[in-house]
Amino acid sequence: MHQLTVFQAPSGTSRKGSRHARALAGGLAAVALLISASGTAAQSPSASGWSVTDDTGTVVTGTAIPERVISLSPANTEITFALGAGDRLVGGTDFDDFPAEAAALPDVATYEGVVMEQVIALEPDLVLASGMGLTPDTDIERMRELGYPVVVVYSTSVDDVLTDIRLVGGALGGDAPAAAESLTATLQADLERIAGLAVATGSDPRTFYETGDVPELYGVAPGSFAADMIERAGGEAITTGDPNVWSMPLELLVEADPEVILLGDAAYGMCPDVVAAREGWGDMTAVENGDIRPVNDIVVTRPGPRLAEGLASVARAIHPELAEQLADFPPDPAMCAAASDTTAPGAP
Repeated sequence: MHQLTVFQAPSGTSRKGSRHARALAGGLAAVALLISASGTAAQSPSASGWSVTDDTGTVVTGTAIPERVISLSPANTEITFALGAGDRLVGGTDFDDFPAEAAALPDVATYEGVVMEQVIALEPDLVLASGMGLTPDTDIERMRELGYPVVVVYSTSVDDVLTDIRLVGGALGGDAPAAAESLTATLQADLERIAGLAVATGSDPRTFYETGDVPELYGVAPGSFAADMIERAGGEAITTGDPNVWSMPLELLVEADPEVILLGDAAYGMCPDVVAAREGWGDMTAVENGDIRPVNDIVVTRPGPRLAEGLASVARAIHPELAEQLADFPPDPAMCAAASDTTAPGAP
């Protein structure tokens, strides 16, 4: 099944470019490779133990409600806090940035990978990992060998996110399963409302979502989480054409002729005027009409409790006429002013 803790950047990428390319061009490119069972969220009825089936189809069990939880992705961290179990987190990632208190957690997953010594020192009774190799399979295997219950979570679609929130709730136990049901019901209603407004516009402009430009141009792969978000927000997603490839050849993009270009890399300093000035881009409809718009990539691509905010961000960018109707969702933060900042925000 989508979040990100460990990435492999193309050689030659800058720190700024590599983090974003890793999170989306590198990490999400593997989405189509996973064939997984839907996670099941119910804990066993026994008060002395629990059991869930994670997104890889692995049955994970524990002997009691987890009290010492490690999250290996920002999405899992956000979900845990949203379900009222943030006080049980004893470790997180160096990408954790929401809620604010998440940043203070000891870093177990870093830019380089999982710090196994830290895992051992924290003595978790539940580890929430990422699939698709984003938490390395070898690290997952090692943690399980050491006796830690590891639940692997990875969303490849919007619907998967709701399933995975319930999965995490089931693994956390206590009040978390009920909180997960309440949260997913609210999210489902918000997602349906946003999608309905997008459909009501009567248009679905060809939309290219730029996920990075270092060392080459990156878009989204067909069948990916990001492509699903674009379609639900009322756009026709322009993809790379290959579910295993996130790099976008310029000639393919020119041929597709996007009517809207969304800048997922705006938070990392990429701005519309820079894109419009690129060689070979001048004849694209989106460039000619000035329809190049930043989006809040963190909430768009992080599969967690702020998913509806992400969909609203994309819908407003594709259909600016929806801005007033979606004003109840948080506005996008100011972007494009941090072009010299070499530290990208955390990935999903």
